[in-house]
Amino acid sequence: MHVKKTGKWVERLLQSPTRAIALSFAALIFVGTVLLALPAASASGNSIGAFDALFTATSAVCVTGLVVLNTSADFSRFGHVVLMLLIQCGGLGLMTIATLLFMLLGRKITLRERMLIQESMNENGPGGMVRLIRWVAVSTFTMEFVGAALLAIRTIPQYGPGDGIFFAIFHAVSAFCNAGFDLFGNSLVQYATDPLMNLVVLLLIVFGGLGFGVISDVVKSRSFKQWKLQTKLVICVTLFLILTGCVGFLAFEWNNAGTLAGMTVPGKILTSLFQSVTFRTAGFNSIEMAEMRPATKLLACMLMFVGAAPASTGGGVKVTTMAVLFCMVASTARGSEETTAFHRTISRSAIRRAIVIVTIGMAVLLTDLIALCLLESDYAVIDLAFECASALGTVGVSSIGTANLCAASRTLIILAMFIGRVGPLSMALAMSRRQAAGRESIRYPEERIMIG
Repeated sequence: MHVKKTGKWVERLLQSPTRAIALSFAALIFVGTVLLALPAASASGNSIGAFDALFTATSAVCVTGLVVLNTSADFSRFGHVVLMLLIQCGGLGLMTIATLLFMLLGRKITLRERMLIQESMNENGPGGMVRLIRWVAVSTFTMEFVGAALLAIRTIPQYGPGDGIFFAIFHAVSAFCNAGFDLFGNSLVQYATDPLMNLVVLLLIVFGGLGFGVISDVVKSRSFKQWKLQTKLVICVTLFLILTGCVGFLAFEWNNAGTLAGMTVPGKILTSLFQSVTFRTAGFNSIEMAEMRPATKLLACMLMFVGAAPASTGGGVKVTTMAVLFCMVASTARGSEETTAFHRTISRSAIRRAIVIVTIGMAVLLTDLIALCLLESDYAVIDLAFECASALGTVGVSSIGTANLCAASRTLIILAMFIGRVGPLSMALAMSRRQAAGRESIRYPEERIMIG
């Protein structure tokens, strides 16, 4: 009887796709914590401890990159392999990985599993999910392979064939999955003006953050007019954010002795472009974060909050969310009742969803920031905001060093990373016990209120 009740409870728990996705990430974090806590995962041969293992596993699965230990020095090669696998699974999602395994084993994908994939990939319907997963696998491993081959041009001469090849593969996976973990000890600071390293990592980050559906649409339809509305919005907003971030970083840091002042003009442009891309969700850095000016940190917080595209390896509230809100404001300013973009009407349900996501995201960010301000009074508010935005946007950069935070603060960062990876709205739906079905039929009387 007890087993039957437990089975029904688990079935109800997994009934909601959003809840199942959230639990899949939690399960992956648990497995990662156990593996990273093993003495074999530590470079010293002694366990790093349960809490540090939990933080690192969460950061890897949520493709964030915030660390409380030195990834290069404190973990063994076994630990590095575990981290790489957690990053890959976290970037693609456990549902995608499980589906790939089922396909390799010849197992039929059920309708429920297709619905879970649909929710995790943010698609409109369960049709074509197997074909989409196949495309995700091929495109992911192809781009990571090409990226690793190009990175190996630098890493093999510097670290030798064995370490050089592994370093190239690790950083290609970390870059494409927008994770930001590195084995160099200081991210890409030593390669700050190296065009090959910067451009390869930059392109991997961008492709990983565009979303698999967008990449597929661009490959199939080379003409801008034939692209889907989502593809147009993602490409346009991504380019706008990259260029805006690059110009802003260049302007704010041009004469900063701690960042760009000592570089040549091409070096400054390359570094600014790289940081603009990585601030949006990746977590690599080629300059010292602590040396940036407050205005630059605030600009970075804005980029981190927006993040990448839906169904990508990146985090944030997503570029399409902000694009929908911008289109809504523009349409309202023109006096239009409908929200349009590129001669297409955006549904009101999409607008409501965008408003809810941004509202929940801001609420989580501000709550986290207030809590950190109470716990970490020695640090400036802008640095704590930088840390919170980095965690919620699953970015992974820090201007104060996450390891310097107290245990309570790091616990809040863990929660922020998890919410950021699952998604603010998905997290809220996963925690909700009420279902909308049966309640939408009730319509209450309408009454006007003053707005503005």
